[in-house]
This record gives sequence, C-alpha cells and structure tokens, in this order.
Amino acid sequence: MSTLAPLRLLREPWNASESNQNNATVGASGGWCQGLDIPNELFLALGLVSLVENLLVVAAILKNRNLHSPTYYFICCLAVSDMLVSISNLAEMLFMLLLEHGVLVMRPSIVRHMDSIIDMLICSSVVSSLSFLGVIAVDRYITIFYALRYHSIMTLPRAVVTMASIWLASTVSSTVLVTYYRSNTILLCFIGFFLFMLVLMLVLYIHMFALARHHLHSISSQQKPPTTHRGGGLKGAVTLTILLGVFFICWGPFFFHLILIVTCPTNPFCTCFFSYFNLFLILIICNSVIDPLIYAFRSQELWQTLREVVTCSW
Repeated sequence: MSTLAPLRLLREPWNASESNQNNATVGASGGWCQGLDIPNELFLALGLVSLVENLLVVAAILKNRNLHSPTYYFICCLAVSDMLVSISNLAEMLFMLLLEHGVLVMRPSIVRHMDSIIDMLICSSVVSSLSFLGVIAVDRYITIFYALRYHSIMTLPRAVVTMASIWLASTVSSTVLVTYYRSNTILLCFIGFFLFMLVLMLVLYIHMFALARHHLHSISSQQKPPTTHRGGGLKGAVTLTILLGVFFICWGPFFFHLILIVTCPTNPFCTCFFSYFNLFLILIICNSVIDPLIYAFRSQELWQTLREVVTCSW
C-alpha cells in the first residue's frame, strides 16, 4: 500500500525488538486493530486537489498588488508548504507506479536516494507549515495590539528575512530528521517544536479574543459602531483560530503517533494505533486541501482575486 514516503519511515516503532513487536501485533490483532485499507487513488485525488487549490492561492496573491503585504506573503508561504505535501505525495505515487509497471528501472541505491529527497520535502513542509502559522499569528497580534506601529515593526525587509530564515531552518531540520529519524532525541525535539508552536498560538489567540471581547463591551456601553480596523482584526483572529484548529485536528494524530513510538512501542493499544497510520496521512493531506478554502471564503479580496484567476481575468 502506498503512503507518503517520509512519514512511512515512522510507520513502525524501531526502538523495540522484533520479537516484542511480533508479540504486540498478535496481542492487538483483533477487531478494530486491523487498520484501514485506503486506496492509492484517494491519496492521488487529494494530492491533485490540494496542488490546484494552493497554486490558485499563490497566483491570486501574486496577481493582486493589494495583497502584497507581509501578512499575505506569509499566507503565500503557508500555501507553498501545503503544496510540498501534495507534490511529494504525487511524486511518490508516480514514482511507484512507474517502478511497478516496469516503465522505470533504477538501481536500489538510486531509489533510496529519491526516497530521501521526498522525505526531506514532506518533513520540510511540516516544519515550515507550523512556523508560518506561528508567524501569521504573531503578525495578526501585532496588527491588533500595535496597530499604529505595525508598518514600522513588520517591514517588508524583516518579512523577507523571516521567510528566508524559516525555509532555511526547515530544510536543515528536515535533513536532520530524515538522517536520524531512529533517534528518540530527534523525535522529542520534533514533538516539542509542535507543542511549543501550539502553545504560542493559543496564548496569542486567547489574548486577542480577550481584547476583542473587551472592545465589544466598550462599544455596547458607548453605543458606537465598531471600527473597521478592529472588526478586521477580530475577523483575522477568527480565521487564524480556524486554521489552527484544522491544523491540530489534521496533524495531531500523527504527532500522537510519534509520542507513542517513543513511549510505548510494544504496548497493544499503541500497536493498534500504529495500524491506522494511513488514516493519519489522509488527515495530513486534508489539511492542505482545507487551508485554501478558508483563505478564499474569509478574505473577500482574496476570494475575488481567486475568481479572476480562475476565469483568466488578468
């Protein structure tokens, strides 16, 4: 059964002896522990949909000069990260189909090298997606709490440096993860980074919503309409909260899978959880499918530009 190549490295726990793994598998062989048989066509279809959607988001941001701001550049980078998930999935599917049908004949060493490249793509997309979600949250936080100083704080050169730093760090970290994926220390760092970013974004959002609630109470007492800026800030905070929730639901099971690999590789319950690995992969791809829909429907200007791109109104 085909799965995303880099995540396939983490399908089975390696920190347990073969006999212990076999015993755990036998002990967890009943009922719901059989896992899910997900067809390759579903991986391929979701990958194609995600690729098209994220390409449209990138094209819309590049087309509309009103969207040439640090916030939308960060969103564009997030879309590129989602595209990496799709591209790696499609590349692996095509690569495996060509090998299975004898169209492509390669030495085992070259196949392993190609697999490592795909591994780096997907791992880089994970780190960069998390990082850009955090950066977008910080950007929105500055917009709300430091509105008058926003353009002096979040300048275009700083945004460029931030984006370049994230892509560089993502590439380096993905290389380390692919090379030392059997190390519990590396996995714990990976899990810790995920938890840190979640806590950071949750703290920022709670603070933003607390301010928004206080602002709405003040407006109600003064019977004045809300300002456009504050209303836009609240809408942006809601959008980012939805993105965070979708990301947590889609990526949470996979990171829980990593935690179980480190903590209980031979426990029968953990072995049952491992058997649903393909479901976790589908959720990851679904995340890259859902994100562009959120951008389109919650940003009126981006949605309008997307319509122009689709109808070729250049």
